[in-house]
Amino acid sequence: MLKFTFIAIVLIHGLIHFMGFAKAFGYGNITQLTKDISKTAGVFWMLTAWLFIAVVVSLLFKAQNWWALGIVAAVVSQVLIFSAWQDAKFGTIANVLVLLVSLLSMTNVLFERSYQKDVATNLERTHALAPALLSESDIQGLPTLVQNYLRYSGVLNKPKVYNMRVVFEGEMRDKGKDWFPFRSEQFDFFDEPTRLFFMKGKMFGLVVPGYHRYTEATATMDIRLFGLFPIVKQSGTAMNKTETVTLFNDMCLMAPATLIDPRITWKTIDAASVEATFTNKGIAISAILYFNEQGQLTNFISNDRTSVSQMQEFPFSTPVYEYQSIHGMNLIKRGDGVWHYPEGEFIYGKFLLKEIEFNCR
Repeated sequence: MLKFTFIAIVLIHGLIHFMGFAKAFGYGNITQLTKDISKTAGVFWMLTAWLFIAVVVSLLFKAQNWWALGIVAAVVSQVLIFSAWQDAKFGTIANVLVLLVSLLSMTNVLFERSYQKDVATNLERTHALAPALLSESDIQGLPTLVQNYLRYSGVLNKPKVYNMRVVFEGEMRDKGKDWFPFRSEQFDFFDEPTRLFFMKGKMFGLVVPGYHRYTEATATMDIRLFGLFPIVKQSGTAMNKTETVTLFNDMCLMAPATLIDPRITWKTIDAASVEATFTNKGIAISAILYFNEQGQLTNFISNDRTSVSQMQEFPFSTPVYEYQSIHGMNLIKRGDGVWHYPEGEFIYGKFLLKEIEFNCR
């Protein structure tokens, strides 16, 4: 709603600039402008009107860099308003609004570019990795349950996975707070364990971006209002361990082909579950994986993840409710993120897989 209100204001403000063009060239009886306007100035009034219309079109088509047009349009418009101040001074209010929203959008984009730069650096590294197919011989050392899961997933005789891109939509919340919708994009890299997760949550009508970065076994979480004002910023030993769990969770749920990784050790518990320990640069985390008779992974439970809101380790699980066929494989479609607090289970995230691709270039 706020977005479309802003678009309406920009459009109306832009159309008003055609009055300056009409006044300069004698089209109609423009009594609202009492001061004469030269034809040269009239052309600039018209061009500014089209600049604002271009801003509206860019917003409607979700162009990432619409803000650049917004800044130019607002500045040029204000110069014209100064030249006809007595008649057009109230247009300054709209220009201030456009300039402010454009600048805040710019800071959001610049914040996201730090994520995009990290992605590009890691993609460049994995480009050089030689392609190879995942075969039956690659999975012979895995527990039977895990072998069955890989066969069910349909990853055999397909390329081994070095990286993946994933897009989620869903809802998230903190304990004691309301749900908010989000959309996320992430890149995971498995040759050198790396997870780059960029989320855009919507709170109170505003998009709040957050960047979770895990590389070289070091993790940071940075959430900023308008990509500028810090809301949450976390790092340290607990975050490093937590994000190691999260990366391994990604491997299990979305990139089963990576479960041949030698950094994983396995132990069969019973006919439906196995314990896995994943070690990355001295950080070892464990999880129990549960499977059904179809070979589907149905849950992942770890005691090695820290709840940021509580800053304490609690059991963490990701039950899977639905699978889908995608790129010739059977992969998860829908699941939850759950904290198991002493007082009971708390679902903090609902995730719907929208896009996934492997070995991106």
